[in-house]
Amino acid sequence: MKRSRETADTESRQSAEKKPRQQGGSKGARIHRRKDAALGLLLEGFEFSEELHCSIWYFAVEIEELRKAGFTNSNLRWLVYKGYVEHAREIRPTDEHSRSFRPTGHLSFHESTCFVLTETGVEFARKGLRHAAHGSKSHHVPEPPSNGEQTAEPVPKWDPDRLELRVGMSIVKKFQVPAANQELILSAFEEEGWPVRVDDPLPPRPDQDPKSRLHTTINALNRNQRDRLIRFRGDGHGEGIRWELVEPSGNGDQPSASTA
Repeated sequence: MKRSRETADTESRQSAEKKPRQQGGSKGARIHRRKDAALGLLLEGFEFSEELHCSIWYFAVEIEELRKAGFTNSNLRWLVYKGYVEHAREIRPTDEHSRSFRPTGHLSFHESTCFVLTETGVEFARKGLRHAAHGSKSHHVPEPPSNGEQTAEPVPKWDPDRLELRVGMSIVKKFQVPAANQELILSAFEEEGWPVRVDDPLPPRPDQDPKSRLHTTINALNRNQRDRLIRFRGDGHGEGIRWELVEPSGNGDQPSASTA
C-alpha cells in the first residue's frame, strides 16, 4: 500500500525515530474496544486522502476531535510508540487553501497537534473496526452455558459520573470524596469489560513503591463496601488486580459519610 508521506505545504516533516521495544499486553484490545469512534476518524482521513490522491496530512485529525471521540493523551502516546500514528503541530498557513505543519517532540502534544495513521496504523484501525462491526466477544459478558441454562452471574458496573460501583441493583461502593487510585482501577476494569484481571493502571510516582501503592489501593477497594459483593486482590506479582464475586454476608461494613 503506497501513499505519499509528504505533508501539505509543510515547513518540515518529522524524521523517523527508533521505536521502543514492543511488549505484549491488552492495551491494543482496550483501544479497539473502547475507542472505535476515534479510530474511525483517523481511518476516514486516510480513506479520503486515498480517494482524492492527495497527502494524508490534508485530512489530519485535530487532537481535540480525538479527545471528544474518546482518546486520552495516554492512548495517543501508546499509538505513537507502536508506530500506528504520526503527529505534527498545525501552524498558520501561507495559503488559505492548504494546511501546514511543524514537527514536535516524539511525545509532546499541543492544542494544535494533529494526527494521521501510518500504514501499519491503517491495518490496526481496520482490524479494530471490523472486530467491532461483527460484535466482539471479548467484552467478558457472561454467555449461556452449553446445556442451554442461563447463567445468573452478574457483571459489576462502574459509573464514573455517579461514582458508584454496582452489582446488579446493589450499590457496592459510592464515593463521596475523590479517590483517584481506586477510580483508576475501577475505570480500567470497566474499559476492559470486567475480565478477571487487569494490569496495574496506576501511573508511576518516583516517591512511591508501585507494589505497596497497589496493595494499599486494593485494601481500600475492599473497605467500606455497602453490600460486600466483590473482593479485590493482587495477582501475586504486584503487577495486576483480580476480582471475584462473594456471597453477601448480610452484615457488611457501613460506610462513613466520606466513603473512599
